[in-house]
Amino acid sequence: MKGISRRHLLSAGLSFAGTSFIQAIPTRAATPARIIFENAAIFDGVSATLKHGLSVVVQDGVIVDVASGISVSDPTTVKIDCGGRTLMPGLIDAHWHTMLAPVTIPDVLTADEGYLTLLAASEANHTLMRGFTSVRDMAGASFSLKKAIDSGMNTGPRIWPSGAIISQSGGHGDFRLPYELPQRPGSWSRVEEIGAGVIADGADEVLKRTREQLALGASQIKLAAGGGIVSHYDPIDTNQYTERELRAAVEAAENWGTYVAVHAYMPRSIQTALKAGVRCIEHGHLMDEATAEMIAEQGAWLSTQPFIDEGHGTFPEGTPNRLKELQVTHGTDAIYGLARKLNLKVAWGTDILFNPPSTKQQGHLLAAMKRWYQPAEILIMATSNNAELLAMSGSRNPYPGKLGVIARGALADVLVVDGNPLDDIDLVADPENRFSIIMKGGVIHKNILGSGAG
Repeated sequence: MKGISRRHLLSAGLSFAGTSFIQAIPTRAATPARIIFENAAIFDGVSATLKHGLSVVVQDGVIVDVASGISVSDPTTVKIDCGGRTLMPGLIDAHWHTMLAPVTIPDVLTADEGYLTLLAASEANHTLMRGFTSVRDMAGASFSLKKAIDSGMNTGPRIWPSGAIISQSGGHGDFRLPYELPQRPGSWSRVEEIGAGVIADGADEVLKRTREQLALGASQIKLAAGGGIVSHYDPIDTNQYTERELRAAVEAAENWGTYVAVHAYMPRSIQTALKAGVRCIEHGHLMDEATAEMIAEQGAWLSTQPFIDEGHGTFPEGTPNRLKELQVTHGTDAIYGLARKLNLKVAWGTDILFNPPSTKQQGHLLAAMKRWYQPAEILIMATSNNAELLAMSGSRNPYPGKLGVIARGALADVLVVDGNPLDDIDLVADPENRFSIIMKGGVIHKNILGSGAG
């Protein structure tokens, strides 16, 4: 065992996704009875109006019927009277940080890895209890937690993991401290040790690191193509990675049947990524119209977030990070304006990072979209639209099946909401009081209606 680190041994034991002999953890038993939701106003994830007079039947984790006049002869069937409440698909956060949202930067740099994982596991349960049944994880070693959730050991959302963000030296994913630069040969930074990020310079190194994340179970790959807010070395306007380096990652991902997303705010970094074949731009707040047109022409996704400055930021006033934060938030109105004008494929996400108190605001950040969109548009974006982006993982999609819709054959991720969120989108910001039922994969995790709890 000499020369093999504990982390590499742990990775070897946990990360062979899909390998039959890593199945010692017992799986959660399927809900034995059929469940019928009755007397609900249905938001199906696609239509801008509610449907009435229909029942929703769930069995074996799937919606098996959506119809009127359903008769029940099986005595094991459980009927839930929704009392006129709204039944809708589970919410999807397309830019979440499973491992990094509930921790601070000092935690990441100093805390024991086990403690960091326990924090993430606790937050995963809270995420589900906020009605988010699926998340696209956009940096962090969430593979083991995903396995624990999928097996039933832990409660939490479905996770589409990106693994470590791949960054150039001095880029958005470089959190090495100044005394660690220049890097000593053969050494790993703290962020690399915990799998949050990895440094790769040159096309060959990018190719290698991309393949490693795919081997660990990444459903899509994320690279940093431009400057960021929380990182310390890179101004927002920096262009990171050459087209050749980005193309190396794209080719590796495509060989595995999936795609690359990049962190980028500025026109040049976005355009370089698009030329390399990148299919999803994360953020994009400072792009110009020509760049937005290029996204539209290539049919790429814009996965952006409602970053609004409300007089208080994540960083202290006057600091470089706070100045970068203000620079980005000032572009938010413009980016949504361009997205609407050019009819871009827009995904919604939060990108809460290194900010434990803000995780509770996940639903609030969805409701904040009313500044640019109508409630129905917001909910469609956070359900069926985001599900379309998740499905772009293709062969690497860890949860094949229809998501984000209430329809026959869809996976049974269901919320019952006290009130009509198509009239009042702020209901999603109060999940504790407004979400009467939370179901994921046919399993009820919350039920205050008094029947049908598993």
